[in-house]
Amino acid sequence: MEICIRVRVEINNRVIAVTGTPGVGKSSTSKMLASKLGATLISLGELVEKEKLYSEVDKKSGSLIPDIRRLSKRVQEIISNSKQGVVIEGHYSVDVLPKSRVHLVFVLRRHPEELKTILEGRGFRGEKLWENLMAEILDVCLWEAVRRHGIRKVCEIDVTGRILEDIVEDMIATINNKRECKAGSVDWLGRLEAEGKLDEYLKSF
Repeated sequence: MEICIRVRVEINNRVIAVTGTPGVGKSSTSKMLASKLGATLISLGELVEKEKLYSEVDKKSGSLIPDIRRLSKRVQEIISNSKQGVVIEGHYSVDVLPKSRVHLVFVLRRHPEELKTILEGRGFRGEKLWENLMAEILDVCLWEAVRRHGIRKVCEIDVTGRILEDIVEDMIATINNKRECKAGSVDWLGRLEAEGKLDEYLKSF
């Protein structure tokens, strides 16, 4: 209980963004993080769907394409009305606020082999599956976060094979300056090549 109170004070009025490829665990991780921090949780996917903050529906995937301008305005309204810290979760979390409004961006990473199993379990197949796997392998979410918010605010977390509690502990330690915030430490291309699996992924894509 004492830890929760100490953390809550330290993130007061700060915004933490959580992003990553589908299947890395953004939703469950952000939910636990917000709970432990005593923060308001904004799940962008749920917000877009609930308040119809989208511009169109992707005909191929069926996914909603957010209207970033309207979504950004709504998120800022929620933050303005919140009396505590805020955790924003979703692929577009790096796009809805300017750099000055975001304290840290956590980019969750997962080994492509483990990610593939998770995505297949969710029904991902064919092009949709391999597009997301290649996005993870090529660090797309990481470098988009760095481009938008600068490398000093972007913290990479490898979640592969780890339990939720340990992942959130690392995030809280980073927020409290007890763990280094760094980006660029995960190298799936190198890992897959060393494991003799890179050609399999490149051929499939």
